[in-house]
Amino acid sequence: MSCTEDVRFNNPAFQTLKDNNFWRAQVYKAGMESDGTFVIEGSLGYEQIRFQLPEPTEKTYVLSADAAAKATYKNTYKGQEAEFTTSIGKGNGQIIVTEYNTVENTISGTFKFTAVNADSGAEKQTMYFSEGVFYKIPITQGGNFVPVNNLN
Repeated sequence: MSCTEDVRFNNPAFQTLKDNNFWRAQVYKAGMESDGTFVIEGSLGYEQIRFQLPEPTEKTYVLSADAAAKATYKNTYKGQEAEFTTSIGKGNGQIIVTEYNTVENTISGTFKFTAVNADSGAEKQTMYFSEGVFYKIPITQGGNFVPVNNLN
């Protein structure tokens, strides 16, 4: 009798534990917006996680302390609309860019954060994201994104 393991590698990948439930994006992208903000996004149906960074540099971005670094979760499903975000003094966490590959035009890293509901009257006020990974997310241009070589 032999044993086999079904191991799958997600390349690229964008996944996390959202309030301790596994969440994996089906669509992901990264790029530079015309205002100079670098964005990394992962979406699953009506849900989206979006990171805004000042640049795609390999370093740790501390959320709620750095005005240029922000994490947002949105649900746009009718009747379940919600937006949770970090900003100066709101929420906390970190985004760590572990690799910015200019040859393959990809970005990788890890994240964890606690985001606060934009609606202060909502029943659910915070959402927790832990063990987050974005791996080899393609950096693109077009749509809202401008060429990344404008960074240099």
